[in-house]
Formats: sequence, structure tokens, C-alpha cells
Amino acid sequence: MKFTEEQIAFRDSVRRVVEKHVAPIAAEIDDTDRFPRELVDLFGELGLVQLLVPEQYGGPNGDLTMMCIAREEISRVSPACATLAGLNTMLAMPLLHFGTEEQRQRILPVLASKGIVTATAISEPQAGSDVSAITTRAVRQGDHYVLNGRKQWCSYGCEADYIMLYARTSDEPGSAGISAFLVEPKRMDGVSFGRHERKMGFRGAPNTPIFLDNVRVPMENLVGEEGKGFRASMRALDMNRPTIGAQCVGLAQGALDASVAYARERRQFSRSIADFQGIQFMLADMAMQVEAARGLVYQCAEAADCGDWKRLNYAASLAKCFASDMAMKVTTDAVQVFGGYGYTRDYPVERWMRDAKLTQIFEGTNQIQRLVIARDLLCA
Repeated sequence: MKFTEEQIAFRDSVRRVVEKHVAPIAAEIDDTDRFPRELVDLFGELGLVQLLVPEQYGGPNGDLTMMCIAREEISRVSPACATLAGLNTMLAMPLLHFGTEEQRQRILPVLASKGIVTATAISEPQAGSDVSAITTRAVRQGDHYVLNGRKQWCSYGCEADYIMLYARTSDEPGSAGISAFLVEPKRMDGVSFGRHERKMGFRGAPNTPIFLDNVRVPMENLVGEEGKGFRASMRALDMNRPTIGAQCVGLAQGALDASVAYARERRQFSRSIADFQGIQFMLADMAMQVEAARGLVYQCAEAADCGDWKRLNYAASLAKCFASDMAMKVTTDAVQVFGGYGYTRDYPVERWMRDAKLTQIFEGTNQIQRLVIARDLLCA
């Protein structure tokens, strides 16, 4: 990719931070599954957590390309820690595109300050890919909505100051009755969390169910029009999917770099295994796939930065799907290059392989991404 001088300087500064502050603790975070609060504070000071908050609300005024750059660089060491870069995007985007100016003036300056954690609650135990099947209810009572139900797979929800939560406000079929609400779990009674999911990868990025028991949310926390929340959730997902693609590119690049270095130093049959054509072809294939995914990711980011929303939906699915499939293949090959050592926790390639698997599932499974791509092709 041909970056501007400003983007290159930003990339290099993030890379230095990663080498100094993330690389030394990446394996420990994976081993213990602890939430790295110190990185939230550090990334907040650097403007990474709140990267897409506009300057007029006190934010860094970054764009999606910068967010992809940050996530790619951090993911070369730790994809789980990379989710902290631009963490507030999934909450900020609905406010920016569908909220009121009063909401933006009230919430975005808070998000622009360091150390604020946000989350998004869409999925439910019986509503994953089918967002329109959610059953969590929001019933209007005077100047409040009363929320009851359960959410599942909420990343960082148990740590969040604000949660963008989607609930059903009417019995209209499908997505027509879904609305978006700004929930403040630390200030509102009736919000509780279940146990932390014991995940195979992306450890250190907590996922918990959320239980809502007569949670009273003021009317001014309804984001957008009642019954129009589905569109807000889809716009936020379209904005976030290329950043998942960037994480995939980063972790695959890390696996490729580690594989090249290991192939040069590992000796078998009295010579480096890098001298064997079988290994050379594996490394070449890995490099081609990484570069192809990188191109799709940054083309998609450019579409978002240009405000090309029609193109973004298709491009986001292309980037996320291809990059995550690529990451799974490249990290699996990296383990193979390392041989038996690659299957141990003494080397990071097994961690990257575990992390890669989740990228094919969250933010819309790759089967859903293929449906989006096919529908765009067939309806053109």
C-alpha cells in the first residue's frame, strides 16, 4: 500500500508503542486471560481508543484507514490487544450517523477522554447471524424505556462505561421493530453480567452475557428513531469489518515474519530448511495471500473515508471474509513451518492460529459475508 507521509509516521509511532508496551506482555495476557487495563489507559493517552471521534467533539479526528493501520500493527504481536484501538467505534458511529446533536455533544466528548471503555450488545443466545431474531424488549413507560432480556458475546461489556444495546420496541416482523439504546451499566440498576467465556483465542478481550432486569433507560438515550436501530447496527458493522480484516493481515504478517526467520535458522539434513523448495513455496504462498488481503482491506477503508456507503457494504464483506480465511490458512501453515515446536506455547504461532479462528466467526460469520457478496453481485 502507498501511504501518505502522515500515515507512515502514524504507523511507525504505533509500531514503536507495540514493541515497547505490547510485545512484552502479549503471551502473559493470553496465558492469564486478564483484561489489560494499562493498555486502555496508554492507548487512550495516544488517541487510539477514541480514534474516530471527530475533532469538534474533542477527538483525534482519525479515519478508518488510520484505524486499520493501528490494528494491523498491534495485531502483529497481539490481535486481542488490537481490538482496543478504535474500541469506541461501534458506539460512536451510530451516534455520528443516526443520533441527535444533543447526544453527540453529551457523549462524544466523554468518549474522547482517555480510559473510557465502550461495548456493543447485539447478539443473543438464539440470535447470532440473524440479528432480526432478537427478543430483548424495550417498553415505553413515561419518559423512560424499560429493558428486559439477555445479550450474548458482548466484548468488553463487563468493563464498559457505555453499551450500545439493540432491543425490540414493537412486534413488527424482522428488523422493523429494533431500536438502539445507550445503556450505562455502571449507573443503571438492573444490569448484570454472567461468567467470562473461556475462549480458545482472543484471550484478554473479555466476553460475557448481559442480563437486563427492568433496566430504566431515559428517552434521551434512544439513538435514532424508534424501530430504526437495525440500520444503525449494520452501518456500525460495515465500519468495523475492515478493521477485523486489518487485524487478520497483522496477525498473518506476524506469523509470516516469524516463519521466515525460523526457516532461516532451523537446520535439517545439514542445511537450513529455507533451502528446501517445499518450505519456499509455503512462504511464497503465505506472502501472496497477506498482500492480497492487505489490498482489499485498505481499498475498503478508502471507500469508508470517502463516504461511499453503497460500496462499503460489499467491500467490507470482501475484506473481512477474505482476510480472515487468509489468516487461518497462513497461521496454520506457520505452525507447519515450525513443525513440532509450532504446536507448543514456546512460540507465538500457535497463539496466532487460535486467534485467527475467531475472525472467521465474529462481526458476521464468513458464511454471512458470502451471502452479502453474492446478493450484491446478483442484484446489480
